[in-house]
Amino acid sequence: MWRTFCVAVCCLSVICGVPGLSATPLADFLQEASQEEDWMVQIRRELHQWPELMYQEHNTSLFLRKTLDDLNIPYKFPAAKTGIVATIGTGNPVVALRTDIDALPIHEESDVPFRSKVDGKSHACGHDSHMTMLLGGAKLLKKRENELKGTVKLIFQPAEEGGAGGEKMVKEGWLKGVKAIFGFHVWPAAPTGQVLTKAGTIMGASAQFNVTVRGRGGHAAMPHTTIDPVVAGAAIVTTLQTVVARETDPLHSQVISLTRFNTGGNAYNVIPEVVKLGATYRSLTHQGMVNMKNRLGEMITNTAKAHGCSAEIDWMEEAHPYYPPTINNPDLAAFVKDVGARLLDDDGRIQEAVPTLAGEDFSFYSHAAHVPSCFTFLGIRDEKLGTVHGLHTPKFKLDESVLRTGAAMHAALATEFLATYPSGLSESTKDEL
Repeated sequence: MWRTFCVAVCCLSVICGVPGLSATPLADFLQEASQEEDWMVQIRRELHQWPELMYQEHNTSLFLRKTLDDLNIPYKFPAAKTGIVATIGTGNPVVALRTDIDALPIHEESDVPFRSKVDGKSHACGHDSHMTMLLGGAKLLKKRENELKGTVKLIFQPAEEGGAGGEKMVKEGWLKGVKAIFGFHVWPAAPTGQVLTKAGTIMGASAQFNVTVRGRGGHAAMPHTTIDPVVAGAAIVTTLQTVVARETDPLHSQVISLTRFNTGGNAYNVIPEVVKLGATYRSLTHQGMVNMKNRLGEMITNTAKAHGCSAEIDWMEEAHPYYPPTINNPDLAAFVKDVGARLLDDDGRIQEAVPTLAGEDFSFYSHAAHVPSCFTFLGIRDEKLGTVHGLHTPKFKLDESVLRTGAAMHAALATEFLATYPSGLSESTKDEL
């Protein structure tokens, strides 16, 4: 019996000595977040009604700064034009928590009484909830400020929806000295209450481009007198699919989607001079994107030429910058799962995320700043509440119970990271670039 006791004690000490496997109970965070639920719902609904597009989040930023002032949390503004960087605690290490703050050019069609009051704009990607969860987490952390073993940076980042606000944050130096960064996204594909993450690539790289195909127009009854850009454009659409179907390893996820085909005028008897195409291409790896871009350029140019036309490609690098893949540090992914299980007191709610080819500019924090990072999905799907519609759709709707989970996760992750990694990750897994 004595030998068994000694072995058990020894094993327990080994487990507790492994970073991320602390036995510290975290239920207090969730209980306190539940007590702030009414406050968070009010904040979220106010933000929801007044959405602003990328780099136009002036009133959103003002509202956030006012809330930070009310919480007595110091901040610096502007960051990346309309963003904010706030701090709680002092000294090293420094851990960051990030939210996006912009909305989408989508007219809301949900049935909630606090619908967007701005025609043609809405928080159809849930960024209003992300902001609210970070403010909720900040409120919990502020109460514990004297107990924190370092500094927590709160990053309120603009322009996630195509403007690469994360990259701008990195270029302006807001990530200097940060040892790790965590981010969340509400996820209608997963049931409410689930927390989903994974080591490695969790979201894909993405980019888009426009193509202008030029031929010679004329009367549709006499196609032999024209050089038809419609036929050339159609050939480009089908040819590009072979990049994935015949040039990509079937076990490697990539996609090319032609989503726009514009022939100009409305006449049925006119072959146009010009046809315009638009597309997005995506991959789970950076190298996959490099390879695809090279082949897409070759195929578009040569296919147009084969039909007697010319093609001009606009890779839209300024208007819609390339987003690299979002790659989670393996140590931090394990850490998030452990903290989540202890916080929720339910291992079953912590799930392995399935990678998606949706893009996310949280990726710049690891890709450009080389900061160990972890991005996590929070399930919001509830059939009874009707929170079943996808992101970026007019009927998108939120299960607001996620707010307390997100706020508690923010606070618990920051507190536990500072306590567990006083010098940062000793040997963080090298992110794929």
